This record gives sequence, structure tokens and C-alpha cells, in this order.
Amino acid sequence: MQFFVEKDSVVREIWGKGDTILFIFAGSAAEFALNKAVDWLYFTGRLPADPLGRLFSTVAYARQIVFSPLEAANKTIDKMAHIHAGVEAKRGAKIPDWAYRDVLFMLIDYSIRSYEVLERELTLSEKAEVFDVFYRVGYRMGLQGLPQTYEQWLISREEHLQQDLASSHYTQDLFKQYQKHLGNIRYRLLLEAQIMVVPDRVKQLLGFRKISLISPLLQSYKVSRYLKLDWFLKSVILPDAYKKQIKDLDQAPA
Repeated sequence: MQFFVEKDSVVREIWGKGDTILFIFAGSAAEFALNKAVDWLYFTGRLPADPLGRLFSTVAYARQIVFSPLEAANKTIDKMAHIHAGVEAKRGAKIPDWAYRDVLFMLIDYSIRSYEVLERELTLSEKAEVFDVFYRVGYRMGLQGLPQTYEQWLISREEHLQQDLASSHYTQDLFKQYQKHLGNIRYRLLLEAQIMVVPDRVKQLLGFRKISLISPLLQSYKVSRYLKLDWFLKSVILPDAYKKQIKDLDQAPA
């Protein structure tokens, strides 16, 4: 049986670990708030009303693609495209292709950055593998203007960071929603995790310092995984209502 992502791919390793996924979406949450098309995420009201629920919903789609046979993964991608088309119909406007590309670029970049923070540096071929998986997602969705190679993507990614991000009232409101839903302590942890993975351009726009205060604790956390204590730490980081979803992140979707 052919799978969308081969069973020995590093992409499965990245998306099969809960802590890596949490870092991916910590970084994405920061950058989403700066995206010039973030108003689309406010149109349905789902993101500001339940940012954590939105996170786990997005995770579920991404992981379904990564761990599914080719045909099932393509159906999931088609479903995502259909949902977005419905939002466009309700608003009477089209989500710009560059906004779709930006989301794909975030998934590529933060998959690589998060794994390298928590595990090891990826090889060039492994980074190209990550790019290829999400390139095929974008291609299936019919996106235009996608870079064809990882090397081309590096250039496009830098252009995106310079051209498509800006601090706005949406930025401020979204971070207020993160704080409201997480509480002060968890919100501070989110900010420190974001500092560890986001590019310098994102740090600059959000007024982040360069070094995270929790960087010195990272080695201790890695040890906790070997001692099977990481589940406890992850449950501390996110609210009780999401304990099952957190636990499920360390398992491949059925």
C-alpha cells in the first residue's frame, strides 16, 4: 500500500511526537498573529473564540495526512480545500494564494526548527523531505506559485517573512486570546517556547528578546522523556480539558 509519507520518513518522526508538534504550533501561533491575511482566521470567529481547539483541529488534519495511505490523505486534503472554499463563499472573496503558501511555509519551517530544537540538526536531504511533503499538499490543493525545490523555498520563505508579516490590532487581540485561554503562567511558557523557534524577523515584529529563558531547561526536559516524565510536564503546560488530545499527539492516528 502506498502512503502519502513513507513509513521511514523523518516527517513521520517529527509529526509523531507530541512535544515537537506543540513547538510547531507555538511558532505558528506567533507568526499567524502577524500574517497580513489573519483577518480570514477571524472571519468565522473560531480562532479568537477557541485558539487551542483550533490548534488541535489543525493538528488532526496535518497528522491525518502524514500517517494515512495516499488515497485517504488526498481525501483529507480535498476536504480542507472544500472547507476553505466554503469560507470564501460566505465572505464573497477569495483567500489569496500567498496566504495559503504562507501556512504551508510555516508548517515546513516550524517542523524543521522544532525538531532541531528538541532532537538534532536535520540533514539537507531530510529538510528537503519535509519540504516535499507539504509541497505535495499545496499542489493537491491547486495552489499557484509554489517553489519547486527546498532551495527555492528558502528564498521564498525569506521573501514571505519580509513582505507578508506586520503587527496589527489582530496581533494584539490574538495574543490576548492566547493569554485568556491559557492563563498567565502557561501563557508565559508559550512566549518562551515561541522565542526558541521563531525566525528573527518574527521576534523583531513581536518585540521578543533573542534568547528564551527556558533554553537552559531544555536539556532537563530531554532527560525527562527518557524517564517517562514528559507526559506530566506536557499536562502542566496545557489546560486539563486538553489532556486526551495531548496524549494522542504521541500516537499515530488510526
